[in-house]
Amino acid sequence: MRLHLLALKPTDSVTEGFLPAAARLGLTVTLLTDRPAAHRRAYERHTAHGGAPLPALDVVPCDVGDYREVIDRIAALGRPDAVFTNSDHLQTQAALAAAYFGLPGKDWRATYNAKNKAQLRRALAAAGLDTVRSAELAPDDDPAALAATDLPFPCVLKPREGVASEDVVLVGSASELVGRCREIRARRPGAALVAEEYLDGELRTLETLGDDSTLHTVAAFRTELSPLPYFTEERCHLLPAPPQPHSAQVVAQLEALGVGLGACHTEYVAQGDRARIIEVNYRAVGDHSDLALAELLGVPLFEDILRTHLGERLPARPGAPAGARVRMEYVRAERGGTLKAAPGASDTERDGVRLVYRPLRALGEEHPLHHSNRDFLGALWVTGTDDDRMDRAVADFLASRRWEIG
Repeated sequence: MRLHLLALKPTDSVTEGFLPAAARLGLTVTLLTDRPAAHRRAYERHTAHGGAPLPALDVVPCDVGDYREVIDRIAALGRPDAVFTNSDHLQTQAALAAAYFGLPGKDWRATYNAKNKAQLRRALAAAGLDTVRSAELAPDDDPAALAATDLPFPCVLKPREGVASEDVVLVGSASELVGRCREIRARRPGAALVAEEYLDGELRTLETLGDDSTLHTVAAFRTELSPLPYFTEERCHLLPAPPQPHSAQVVAQLEALGVGLGACHTEYVAQGDRARIIEVNYRAVGDHSDLALAELLGVPLFEDILRTHLGERLPARPGAPAGARVRMEYVRAERGGTLKAAPGASDTERDGVRLVYRPLRALGEEHPLHHSNRDFLGALWVTGTDDDRMDRAVADFLASRRWEIG
């Protein structure tokens, strides 16, 4: 059986998660990408470092951002058994291609609802469900139009199709809103923006996985963010196995959006008995939380996600073992510059605590400060059953390592 996988830049989710899972399922893979050389290098490094076996793999150049090019290239290659992507940016393209070839896939209207944050609000409101007040600024609109709306301050300004909390900022006044719009547009010419009601409360996530009949709740996290006005993730804690108090409410909102088949990572703020959705990322949870979750649950998570795109129904899987804990900690750059020194990958286990560190930026890379998840230098995931021991393990690791930006 052949899987066509769409990708932009290489990610550990694909290289360490989905491709080895495809090999275990006996799939051959054609990877369509606009960055073929980068993917070939990533797979060579993975193999050289003793990573899990990869499937028979063809890397094919393609303008994956254009659904017409994707369909044309797949037609030339021959109809596959599944079309899949884990990229935020390519979900609608993959859904349209799957639909064109009559393959199992996500509903393209649902992927569009999720990706377009203004449409997300409109779809929830049309369904009569709890939604967040928002206003949209089209690419050619004057930023003053946003300031003239009745949104309360402070509010949150963000790109309509943004990811990774990039260019997401809290603004406290109409004049600041106009100024921030102009700053973002200078970095993102032609980008549409949205301003939204600021949601004060605990940030949580719900991880779901659907086949053609059932939407399964897989896991939930509590997320801690950087100090305002930015919204960079600092750490995440696995919550007890779903259902959480808000799970049914979140699932109802996802179903109204058309979310079903495949993995979905939904962020929401808990306000009393209300689940206020911030965004729906219609793909697996990222930033190594997917790899940590698969390890903790002890289930073939990546294989299960691929199976849904092959049209298979999923069995009910057990949740996290009773008392199990997962903590994700992200090492972030505090300023722009070139990464001069940083620890390499490591796996350690001591006193019932397993600690895995993976670098997310290579030595010698130069980056500006984004005030977003783009500033991550490394991901640290810790599993165990004792919070105090896990906290000490994280503190000891961070204190004994050095990250230097020059």
